[in-house]
Amino acid sequence: MPFHWPESPLHVVLVNPEIPPNTGNVARLCAATGSILHLIEPMGFRITNAKLKRAGLDYWDSIDVRVHPDYETFLSVVKPLRVFMFSTGGRKSYLDADYKPGDALVFGCETKGLPDDLLERFRANVLGIPIQAEHVRSLNLSTAAGIVVYEALRQIHSGIVKSKEQTL
Repeated sequence: MPFHWPESPLHVVLVNPEIPPNTGNVARLCAATGSILHLIEPMGFRITNAKLKRAGLDYWDSIDVRVHPDYETFLSVVKPLRVFMFSTGGRKSYLDADYKPGDALVFGCETKGLPDDLLERFRANVLGIPIQAEHVRSLNLSTAAGIVVYEALRQIHSGIVKSKEQTL
């Protein structure tokens, strides 16, 4: 069965991003997957930053980018189905989640990660990406987002295929 993107997209959320090329790469990921990119202020750059634009290449017209003044505004406006936080301190693997269309995948800033109050508030849904080498603190933000988004889409696609097979 051919792959089809979910009708209800994923929400990729960057809380206080600091490095323009990382955000540009995540924007490009969102363009490729039809996900909505949410940027939570304050950011370490202006949305018009040349490095940000360059990393997103010429895909900016096809990206749904939404800027929110804070995380609470994001939650009240978007009302995501569920929220998954990604942190190097996550005790559960991102592979253990059961992703669905409409989920929010939340990543912190490059130097500080997610704020402690968010990690505590969503403690049951804080996930990590396993890293084998002890000397590596974390993955690059855009790499981590790519790993998680494509795993979520793989699961969503598998669920669509299984439900269609069951109706045959």
